[in-house]
Amino acid sequence: MRKVLGADLLEGRSSLRLRLSDNALVDVEAAHSAVHTAESQIALQHWKQAWAPAQVALFITQREFLPGQSAPWVDDERRQLEDVALRALQAYAVASLRSGGTELPAAVRAGRRLVQLAPLHESGHQVLMRALAREGNVAEALKVYADLQVLLREELGVSPSVVSQRVFDDLLRD
Repeated sequence: MRKVLGADLLEGRSSLRLRLSDNALVDVEAAHSAVHTAESQIALQHWKQAWAPAQVALFITQREFLPGQSAPWVDDERRQLEDVALRALQAYAVASLRSGGTELPAAVRAGRRLVQLAPLHESGHQVLMRALAREGNVAEALKVYADLQVLLREELGVSPSVVSQRVFDDLLRD
């Protein structure tokens, strides 16, 4: 029989302690570990080995951390998980792009999501441009660069980075 603790049983307590077994899986820790693994595999240019851990981190971070709860530490953890989610999406996009083939549409979708979630992160624009170009949509990739130029000029008064400019130049050459 499962015993449920209600708020009435916690009255008068200022804290609780949860003791987990040594082999308990904590999904938040798994997400942090998975995104680290994905990023490490990308750094080693092991694109296919980065794909699955990036997916694991994405799936975990799509769930809300402690739904219905509110506390400063909960908000901090949620912010950290948002960062993990963004890093996982970036790793997934790059792994999909570099794997190519049937993963190119996934790279485009992930690139679009990156641009939507973090418009000032140029790396999202870069992966989206490369993925679109690999699919044969060079004009659309050039439009992504033009949109990035406008965004950076209007928001920050700057031009795209050297890396983004290099991706643009590669698009023009190809």
